Amino acid sequence: MLALLATQLGSLISPAYACGCGAMIPDGRSRIGVGRESSVVRWDGATEQIVMRFSVSGDAHRAAWIMPVPGRATVELGNPDLFVDLAELTRPEYRTRSYFWPRDRDWPFRSGDGARVGGAPPAGAPRVGVVGREQLGDFDVARLTATDPQALRGWLRDNGFELPDGLATELKPYVDQKWEYVAVRLAPKDPGRTLAGDLDPLRIRFASDRLVYPMRLSRLAKTPQSLGLYVLADHRMEPRSAIGGGAPEVTFAGRIDPKAAGVHDAVAQLTEGKPVFLTAIEQQFPQPARIEGDHELRATAADTPYRPVVYEDRLLTVGDGIPVWLLTLVGAAAAVAGAGVVALRVRRRALGDVPAQA
Repeated sequence: MLALLATQLGSLISPAYACGCGAMIPDGRSRIGVGRESSVVRWDGATEQIVMRFSVSGDAHRAAWIMPVPGRATVELGNPDLFVDLAELTRPEYRTRSYFWPRDRDWPFRSGDGARVGGAPPAGAPRVGVVGREQLGDFDVARLTATDPQALRGWLRDNGFELPDGLATELKPYVDQKWEYVAVRLAPKDPGRTLAGDLDPLRIRFASDRLVYPMRLSRLAKTPQSLGLYVLADHRMEPRSAIGGGAPEVTFAGRIDPKAAGVHDAVAQLTEGKPVFLTAIEQQFPQPARIEGDHELRATAADTPYRPVVYEDRLLTVGDGIPVWLLTLVGAAAAVAGAGVVALRVRRRALGDVPAQA
């Protein structure tokens, strides 16, 4: 099995990059960057599922990454429609509001075009073990155990990985907690195809009595990281801390019923048709080296719903687009002129009634 896995994961010998889930290693002298990581997390209190998708750039034809998980994991391809459906469910509400006075994009102040919208291994087990291997589309997946971070690092290195300095240090907390590992080799069936854009999602399932999202290995990233999480649970969820990144921002919170109109099959499949509370979270990590550990999420004090509102400001008009402010000014000018004429006539009449002096 080790020989088979060595063939599967071999020839990955360039410097590593990191993403929010683990170390990302391209092949040869190629380069690969993970600027955006999007994941869907489903947790029912006992089992956690992570469906992740990477947006990558670079010129690598092959790459691999490693992800720690707190228990024995199963891995399968995810449904790419899941991210489309969740983006639709969490989109902002668009409203229109009117303003009276013209702005710089309106006549007569127009300055340009465009709209503005505001478990422990048995005794005697090897220090690195291979639990299983699957071929999933363009992915070769190996599931590993380890009782020694240096041994895990050495095994990966011996199988062709040139891993970043400090990886064993970052893996030690996982080894101490007896976590396991998912190692994935991304090798498109088309040999001329580079790894770019949105990769096919992977769905990882494991038992967990707490909702945790592995982030520690992102400390090894050399560039700023962006994380988007869709969390499907019984209640609205929040990270216990920022773990060294920017303040997590909730972009949507609300209860959804997979049987309701507008909820698509991909979401219903992940939730097994059960109503859940959906929380969408965005977070930036401008300095990945400051990441302190993994994200652990907890229920908030109240299931307060939230949906952002995007306003489109429009100049108040009537009829065929005539600005109300212009009509108001014209009307005011006419009223002032009319008042002036009336005043002048009254003055002339008053002067006409005065008797001539002898």
